[in-house]
Amino acid sequence: MVYTPKILAFAGSLRTDSYNKKLVKIAADGARAAGAEVTYVDFRDLPMPLYDEDLEAKEGIPPNAREFKNLMLSHQGLLIASPEYNSSLSAVLKNAIDWASRSDPGEPMLAAFTDKIAAIMSASPGGLGGLRGLIYLRSLLGNIRVMVVPDQVAISNAHEAFHENGSLRDAAKYDSVLSLGKKVATMLHKLS
Repeated sequence: MVYTPKILAFAGSLRTDSYNKKLVKIAADGARAAGAEVTYVDFRDLPMPLYDEDLEAKEGIPPNAREFKNLMLSHQGLLIASPEYNSSLSAVLKNAIDWASRSDPGEPMLAAFTDKIAAIMSASPGGLGGLRGLIYLRSLLGNIRVMVVPDQVAISNAHEAFHENGSLRDAAKYDSVLSLGKKVATMLHKLS
């Protein structure tokens, strides 16, 4: 039987025309080309309240947070594009991670993250392309048991970097982003 890796792709942005949504979709194309099944999630379609332990104790994990966690549990790989807000992550990305980290009764701690393989990337109008936020994201993911591939991509001047159709103008950068998706799929194949 042929193993097909399942990879979840998402961007930590709510903006409709987000550079990071465009970026992660390119990486998803690379993963598909390497034989993976990719599910794309837009957090605009899964609004979640800010993580609140009192809310969780009273009402449980909210439905959209539960849906995201279930998607995390059913996929072995992650493609994450993270905008940089004030040298860190966006609140929407950190909030989704916080909700997905919550354990259900009898479930191991960090079950939605443990042993996942991830690639991270960023696009930003700034000159560093979101690099400072990726440093924080890499650290965070490592601390919650996600194995992050060494390569990452940070696209600077993102407001000028994309064609109307969502592809990158710079062919070498486009290939680098495709390669991130391929690397996650290839690693999952090798580990299966």
